[in-house]
Amino acid sequence: MHTLSRFTERLPLLPGKPSVRYAATVALCLVALWLRWELDGAFPPGYPFVSFFPAVIVSSFLFGPRPGLVAAVLCGLFAWYVFIPPRMAFGFDGGTLTAMLFYTGVVAVDIALVHLMQAANARLLAAREAVRQLAEERGQLVARTEVLFQEMQHRVGNNLQMVGAVLSLQMRNLNEPVARRALSDAASRLQVIGNIQRQLYRQDGQLAPLDVFLREVCAKMMASSAPPGITCTVAAETDIVLRPDSAVPVALIVTEAIANALEHGFAQGRKGTIAVRAARRDGIVVLEVEDDGAGLPPGFDLAAATSTGLRISRVLSQQLEAEMTLCGGADSGACMTLRVPISRLAGPA
Repeated sequence: MHTLSRFTERLPLLPGKPSVRYAATVALCLVALWLRWELDGAFPPGYPFVSFFPAVIVSSFLFGPRPGLVAAVLCGLFAWYVFIPPRMAFGFDGGTLTAMLFYTGVVAVDIALVHLMQAANARLLAAREAVRQLAEERGQLVARTEVLFQEMQHRVGNNLQMVGAVLSLQMRNLNEPVARRALSDAASRLQVIGNIQRQLYRQDGQLAPLDVFLREVCAKMMASSAPPGITCTVAAETDIVLRPDSAVPVALIVTEAIANALEHGFAQGRKGTIAVRAARRDGIVVLEVEDDGAGLPPGFDLAAATSTGLRISRVLSQQLEAEMTLCGGADSGACMTLRVPISRLAGPA
């Protein structure tokens, strides 16, 4: 069926060789004459056109309406002269004229139908080609848009990291500890956001899986801030795809928790491990950052904490419609837990 469809799409044949088309048409007419002559004894009187109708139809089908008209004229003359009484003469009585009018009407309808079919087939082929070209152009446009979008992501990330670097340089000229700490925190957060911009999308244009995203964020944080003897592990489900608008809040909350563990839990050269976990439970994603460091001070209250980082984390968790808790005790480590609705955190896979 596919081969037949491909053949009909090429009709009429030999469009650039009219002499060959008309020669083939004449040959078909002669074959029809020969067949009718050879089978003359097998037909009763009254069938002069029986082999000529197929010749006209085939000529029109293969070579177009003009060769079909030539075939109609030649076959009509052959039938009139050879097979309509008086034979071997052009008779002009009423019966002969009626037969020729009947023949003319039939071949005219045949040629018209074949021509309309081929015209419709040509329009269908042109429409199919237009759709194919449109699909190719759309694919190229989507590819270019994706490349431009990824380039924009990288440039935004680079610009943010440049601003963070400028803040770090500015910090060197300050002697006030509070101001230096504020600029240092701002520079660190800009560096984090800059890294996120370049991690949100993979090279194939898909959104970043949460487990890959967390590993990259934690690896960069540990490489830039962790002293020797402290390790970080990440255990996250692999089928959670992170939404772009949730990536920055999640990364900032995780990096703030890791920064607090490094600064307070592992102060004075203490060694240990930070564990980052993410799992799906009953319609929510539970994200935990736990360390085995010094733990929280007695009477610690997250709601009353004045740390800028913790206050930012609380605000970001509210944006995620999440519940954030920080628990632990002296010498027992600390654990930050973020419970986020799956619909607010994860996008379609």
